[in-house]
Amino acid sequence: MFFKILVSHLLGYMNIVVEGYFIERFMNSCISKKILLWNVKREKASILYANIGIKDFKRLKKIAKTTKCKVKIQEKKGLPFLIKRYQKRKLFFICLVLIFLAIFVLSNFIWNIEVTGNQKISQTEILELLEKQGLKIGSMKGNIDTKQVIQKVRLERDDIAWIGIELTGTNAIVEVVEAEEKPDMINPEEFCNIVADAEGIITEVKALNGIPQVKKGDIVKKGDILISGTIEGKYTGVSYVHSEGEVEAKIWYSEKTEVPYREQKIERTGLEEKRYGIKINNFQINFYKTLSNFEKYDTIIENKKLKLFSDFYLPITFVTKRNYETKVKDVTHSKEEATDIGIQELESKLKEQIGEDKQVVDKHVNVKEKEQGIEVELVYEVLEKIGTKEKIEV
Repeated sequence: MFFKILVSHLLGYMNIVVEGYFIERFMNSCISKKILLWNVKREKASILYANIGIKDFKRLKKIAKTTKCKVKIQEKKGLPFLIKRYQKRKLFFICLVLIFLAIFVLSNFIWNIEVTGNQKISQTEILELLEKQGLKIGSMKGNIDTKQVIQKVRLERDDIAWIGIELTGTNAIVEVVEAEEKPDMINPEEFCNIVADAEGIITEVKALNGIPQVKKGDIVKKGDILISGTIEGKYTGVSYVHSEGEVEAKIWYSEKTEVPYREQKIERTGLEEKRYGIKINNFQINFYKTLSNFEKYDTIIENKKLKLFSDFYLPITFVTKRNYETKVKDVTHSKEEATDIGIQELESKLKEQIGEDKQVVDKHVNVKEKEQGIEVELVYEVLEKIGTKEKIEV
């Protein structure tokens, strides 16, 4: 049924209205003669609206006469009638054909590459890597062997654990899974010590195998042995084991910054100007003058690719350039305000450095006055596991 309706749209169909007292007999006759009516609507008991194909309409005359119904054409639709309607507008029709032809040709190329899953590796790096393997904006889809591109990318980059490429429409969806950095593993059969990988004060030692060399309260430096894999017996002599255990310590993280009492800040005035342009592949046309009306301003550029459907991108990008007027403002801080500014800045840095999985047990703020401002130091005391395995050369 769906296929027949689709064909009717191509070959032409009509909106008809049927009037008479025997509408049911009319519809039953159409069904028995296998005449397709769709979008059927009843009005009262004697009026029926429906769509019908051109070929089927020619067969209605006899049915209408038998059932004593009148059939009128409300509107003719479909490709043949569209062509007939615009046959006097040849230029319009030629342009329409050229547009469809251009869309068909453009559908064979890649006009957008979407990268997902990357965190440490920049999108620019991935796009450059793909371009090196032949996948880039403007590449013909038929010339791209996705399996080969994936294989070459995996061989070239150890930090990419998995990569998938899907070509849909004129869009290439690239999904990346980055490889996790794994510490050097020591074979369980090999002898090793557990050594400190950071400075700190020991808070807890759990030795499952090996001899603890530190206790709670001890201060250790990087490289100090925490749990030894060397065991000396009075009668058995020296023997070696593969050390196992956990050591927790209090570690210090610190950052410093200087905050002046007087500084100049750039602020937006609230005035804005918009400039527009269009980019066709790598060629850009700007619909504005090069110079801004503002003396000082911030600029934000937004690019929006034109697409016909969800995955059918075109090599056309609409460019919106927003200029925000700015002014320089003199700002004066008190000592307390400058301290708060410094602490906020340092907290942001330290939280990023430490991460969310570690426990901050205390923090210290040190403030030192200078001629033009203050120096703020923020120290975090953090509880964390320290210790890495180090092979014993026997």
